[in-house]
This record gives sequence, C-alpha cells and structure tokens, in this order.
Amino acid sequence: MPSILQNGYNSLLSMISKGTDMRRKDREVTDINSIEEILLQCKTCHVAMVDGCLPYVVPLSYGYKFIGDGALALYMHSALEGRKLDILRRDNKVCFAVSCEGEPIHSETPCNSGYYFSSIIGFGEVVFIEDINEKCEALSILFRHQTNREVNFTGEQAEGVCVFKIVSESFTGKKKPRTNTA
Repeated sequence: MPSILQNGYNSLLSMISKGTDMRRKDREVTDINSIEEILLQCKTCHVAMVDGCLPYVVPLSYGYKFIGDGALALYMHSALEGRKLDILRRDNKVCFAVSCEGEPIHSETPCNSGYYFSSIIGFGEVVFIEDINEKCEALSILFRHQTNREVNFTGEQAEGVCVFKIVSESFTGKKKPRTNTA
C-alpha cells in the first residue's frame, strides 16, 4: 500500500478506535450479547478491501467467535486462488458489514418509509490460517454457524480450501427493531 494510503488508513483506524459517535444513538448496539444476537441471525458478511486504488467488496459466508479481550474473529473460506486472495495478500486491512434484513416500513408519506434491520460494521485485518488443525477448527466454526450442525473436518478437506479470519477490535452494531403497535 502506498505510504499516503497507509497513513490515511492508520489515521482513520486511530480515529475509529478512539470512538467516533454514531449519529443515531437510539439505534447503536454496544452490548456484546446483543452484538452476538445479530451475528447469530446473519449468515453473510460483505468484506471491503482496496485493489490498487479501487474498492472491491465480496459477500462471504462466515462463522465467528470472540477472542482475547472482546476482539471478534470472523472465519471465512474460499478457493485457493483468485482476485480476493491476491488483494488480501497485498493489503490485509478490511472493512466488513454483516446485516440482517427485516421488513419494510411503509408510510403514507414516502419519506417516512424505511426498513427494520440489524447490522454490524467493523474494521480489521485478515490473517491467513495455514496450520491444518486451526483450519479444521475454523471450518467447523463456519459450518456450525451456517448450518447449526457440528462437523469435524479432516486435514485433507482443509487442504483443499483457503481459510482466513478477520480479526477486529473495532466494530459496532446498529439496529432498528420492530416496535410493538398493540
């Protein structure tokens, strides 16, 4: 990454880690249990990266676990080669978004229409997992989240895919819940 972009990214990450204010405080989700509820409901994570000077976003299935002191690890897999991996090997810094669609809110006034939703947005770094036992564990975490089934992967199965995790210490949730009108 050119140094001007690296400096910009470091400044942005520093600002985020100091805590930027969410405009809609009434929708902010900071409680880790509520964030985990959102992670449990959603199945797709959009991962944004930079390819040279162009943005590139891909939707990926994920599994997750909390690690360390409140950090989040999102586990993903892919083919062993491709554009996404080329980009991430050059620059492992990413932004990610997980969202669960709810349902539309229709109003007589179109400008008052909207959508019920839950989401998590964060910044992190991709770490490629090479250790075969860790790859098997990561694939099991991913599969459990996607299917609600426990599966143990073999080393042979794990060798056939690329497995990586996004490690994030900077993430927040946002939610517009359905209100009871009864």
